[in-house]
Amino acid sequence: MPRRSTPGTTPPNDERKRPSVGSVRRAQQITTYGVGGLLAVADQSYIVSGLDTWDVTGEPDLRDQRLEPMLHVNGFRRPPAARVATGRGVRVRRFPDTYACPQCKALKAFRDLSAAEGDNRCAHCAALLTPSRFMVACEDGHLDEFPYEAWVHADPERKDAHPRTCSQGAGELTLETDGRTASLRSIVISCSCGEKASMEGAFGKAALRRLGLMCQGTRPWLGRGATERGCKRPLRTLQRGSSAAWFADLRSALSIPPWHTELMELVEAHRRHLVGKSDERIAEFAQDEGWLTPGGYSASQVLRTVRTLENAVHPEPTEDDEDEIRFAAGEPLRREEYEQLSKVTEDTPENKHFVCEPPKDAQRSDVPGVDRVMLVKRLREVRVLTGFTRIRPPQGSKADRDRIGRLSRNTDLDWLPAVDVVGEGVFLTLDQERLRRWESAVRGIDSNRTDRMRAAHADLLREQEWENPRSPLTSRFVLLHTLAHALINEWSLDCGYPAASLRERLYVDDDMCGVLLYTATSDSAGSLGGIVARGEVAELSRSLSFALERATWCSCDPLCMEADANGVGGLNMAACHACVLLPETSCEMNNTFLDRAHLVGTPAKDFPGYFA
Repeated sequence: MPRRSTPGTTPPNDERKRPSVGSVRRAQQITTYGVGGLLAVADQSYIVSGLDTWDVTGEPDLRDQRLEPMLHVNGFRRPPAARVATGRGVRVRRFPDTYACPQCKALKAFRDLSAAEGDNRCAHCAALLTPSRFMVACEDGHLDEFPYEAWVHADPERKDAHPRTCSQGAGELTLETDGRTASLRSIVISCSCGEKASMEGAFGKAALRRLGLMCQGTRPWLGRGATERGCKRPLRTLQRGSSAAWFADLRSALSIPPWHTELMELVEAHRRHLVGKSDERIAEFAQDEGWLTPGGYSASQVLRTVRTLENAVHPEPTEDDEDEIRFAAGEPLRREEYEQLSKVTEDTPENKHFVCEPPKDAQRSDVPGVDRVMLVKRLREVRVLTGFTRIRPPQGSKADRDRIGRLSRNTDLDWLPAVDVVGEGVFLTLDQERLRRWESAVRGIDSNRTDRMRAAHADLLREQEWENPRSPLTSRFVLLHTLAHALINEWSLDCGYPAASLRERLYVDDDMCGVLLYTATSDSAGSLGGIVARGEVAELSRSLSFALERATWCSCDPLCMEADANGVGGLNMAACHACVLLPETSCEMNNTFLDRAHLVGTPAKDFPGYFA
């Protein structure tokens, strides 16, 4: 287990070589295997430890002047790269600690079952041990071992239940699977006192509450003694590999003017030597660093950049008075990006992180229904992990922010883990006049499909006990979101990109209706090139035409188009894996709020499509 240390460092006297259990990409430590997330390595299971234990010594700082004030931090750190020679990097802890032996059927804590410390073989029969399939969690992010002993001895649904004959903790538990079916009924937990119980019913919402089992506030990723007292949330049973076990709470921003230049990046990296200093001291520092060489920067450029950094005015994050759900697509951060994506930023060597230009053939013809198209030839996105949730993903409300799981025991930690990725993309906005006419037409329809999706969303929020279960869903949001999915699927077929390497970034409110489709991935698929070419008017018109043609018919039709609801919680209409769903890494909304009819209309003509 890691020693306590200053955040971001490793104690000087900690020279022990810790064996590496595996490796993951840096981006995965933000999106998939972040703090509090479970990591399966071969036949072992671990949980990623808190930021207190991360060894980020020597890692470059990552700055973003738009995200830092919003998140109340002083910069970001990239997750450490693998360091097999030292055994340092991102620490993990064994979880769950309950293991089973498939040979002798014993079910115990790993330390009581293994032959030796770190040995994954049973001390009795030398068979390879298997980590528990089941664990419990609550919506406040707490996580704990499944209470097998309590489940065996206190299951009120068992007809043959009789008074307990063994003292608590004294019984020997075993786990057996008869193999006749794949159901939970075939998994039987037995105690040496004679009690037995299958796992059937363990996943019910009130299954553990009926047994009087409540959350103990356990936070195993933060180590011993990190229990949070007073949690009133009910416990839910989860499978170890369940996607509901960890949802990342991510914040991201594009590097846009004036934060996009190479000089600004240099100034930010040396801000403690520059910000607040006199003109003479700034010029002297720039000279010493070699920035003022012929063909480099001038002293006036450096000075102007430093003063821009000093005088930047960032809106303070506002806390909502109401417990209201909101979408990230309409945040002030997105509005700034929307305005910059609508302007020209020329392709010069100085513009390192952001180049945005109109298509070369912009005057040839217009794309029906599309108002503006911009080619983002160079972009950089900073993605920050601010915390995580369990059971259900964060939805942007004040109550949701209160249940975000903490990444560190140290409340004074002033940094967060982040990665920056570069890529290219196409930004397009819809014709506002045509959009308003279509919204008016849709609003007057009795069987408004958006109303049904909004009602399903409100029902889901009500089921989750939100105080203000009001859905912010609009017709233009569903339209733009579905259009983004249709184009990403088309481009993945047209230019060779896997759909998982393309992403959407939505800009939607009463005055905005735009989407950025871009490549921003850390693997080789993000460097293939060719997405910008899809934004040329002729190519975009062709891609859009084919995408809409595909959207008119799904291999699951008529069921897909005529279904009253699709997807989790009924949050989709005409949308399934055969038509517009994407890999979840590509979608901002977890593949919800989609409907092909918003694009092309319904076959019965009772709902008009925007492009119909």
